[in-house]
Amino acid sequence: MTEGVEESTRRGVGRFNLYHPDFLLLVVDLMGVAVFAVEGALDAIRAELDILGLLVIAFTTALGGGLLRDLMIGAIPPNSVRDWRYPATAFLGGGVVFFFYQLFQQVPQGLMITLDAAGLALFTVAGAGKAMEFGINPLLSVLMGAVTAVGGGTIRDILLNRVPGVLQADVYAAAALAGAFVVVLGLRLNLTRWVVMTSGAVVCFALRMVAVWQHWNLPRVMVQ
Repeated sequence: MTEGVEESTRRGVGRFNLYHPDFLLLVVDLMGVAVFAVEGALDAIRAELDILGLLVIAFTTALGGGLLRDLMIGAIPPNSVRDWRYPATAFLGGGVVFFFYQLFQQVPQGLMITLDAAGLALFTVAGAGKAMEFGINPLLSVLMGAVTAVGGGTIRDILLNRVPGVLQADVYAAAALAGAFVVVLGLRLNLTRWVVMTSGAVVCFALRMVAVWQHWNLPRVMVQ
């Protein structure tokens, strides 16, 4: 009976508790899905894809990283398959861009960079937090945070036949790794979960934005 009550709490009332791990991860995940779906849809329009292609790219950009993460940590079936809210959010974001593209054209480039950094931060902390929940090694949990954040964009770029932005953007994956490290360290120290996730997101977001502002790049070999 006790086990039944605990399971009911975990799946029911606890899901709507702002500080409950399941609900917090869900909110952060869906926010990231919406941001990246919009970004993917905009890229699809620039590539002159039709509405089906746009929705595919929006879905892939928003959920590709989370899908890879879930498969790698054994969260089967993945959230993008098990929970209808994930694909619904991705398709909704893509649909909004398709029908109101003229409005999105007027959005300043700086705001789009900011939204992208926000999506990166949200997916980073969600990915690292979920990996830790599944008992994954801390080092690999940091990597899972980065995979969640950059996986969808990488698949999108491959589908659009271009070099993945994560391989050439100013401190992009590195920002995700830094944010994921903060999350994993905080959870290992048993700090308050929402504080840990907020701190990880702030670190990732701030590092990415400063890197864009200051044009920071990771070291690379200069070919003569």
